[in-house]
Amino acid sequence: MENYQILIVEDEDVTRFSLRNLFEAEGYHVFEAVDGESMALMLSQQTINLVIMDINLPGKNGLLLGRELTNNKDLGLIFLTGRDSDIDKILGLEIGADDYLTKPFNSRELTIRARNILNRITQSRTEDKTDHAMLSFNQWTLNSNSREMTSPSGKVISIPRGEYRALCLLIKNTGRIVSRQELIKEMTGRDLRSNDRTVDVTVRRLRKHFESDVNTPELINTIHGEGYRFVGKID
Repeated sequence: MENYQILIVEDEDVTRFSLRNLFEAEGYHVFEAVDGESMALMLSQQTINLVIMDINLPGKNGLLLGRELTNNKDLGLIFLTGRDSDIDKILGLEIGADDYLTKPFNSRELTIRARNILNRITQSRTEDKTDHAMLSFNQWTLNSNSREMTSPSGKVISIPRGEYRALCLLIKNTGRIVSRQELIKEMTGRDLRSNDRTVDVTVRRLRKHFESDVNTPELINTIHGEGYRFVGKID
């Protein structure tokens, strides 16, 4: 296993202590923070691979702090929420979090999801070195090294890792229906759960990027009950 470092951002002492013990038992190096200020300090001092953060933090909440983290393509983010709130989940996914769990959570499930995300980060770094650096479609370009899209008008848009992986899978399967199960597996490494909105939120965000250019046609079609299909023209 690669020498991964995990940062737990949690203001509840018992939960933070339990999470530290859990991940240290799995062989990870674990660091702690209780709020945004201590998180920023720890990130400046250590090379962190994954942040596991409670949404309900003192001062800046986790959603605001998470927004500041998601442009780092080598940093994974899992949100923990104390209530089963669809709004929290959707907002977390919309800002680019890799995953979320509702408290109380299953410890084994959390470690599996964390490992999947860390493996995806490593795989993405390898792919960035071997894949074609640029993909072009409908006068848009996608840079695999920076995970930035450039619109026909020249606007540069940074996209989170989940959106990038979903878009690449759709483009590689242009014209074919890609199921939501395929997409969630590519994005997070896990299976689709009932009432899971992760894929739908991700596709909606991708569409908003494309809609920012008035001359771009609809590039991702919804196939109800089946999944999504990329219908753009690959240059």
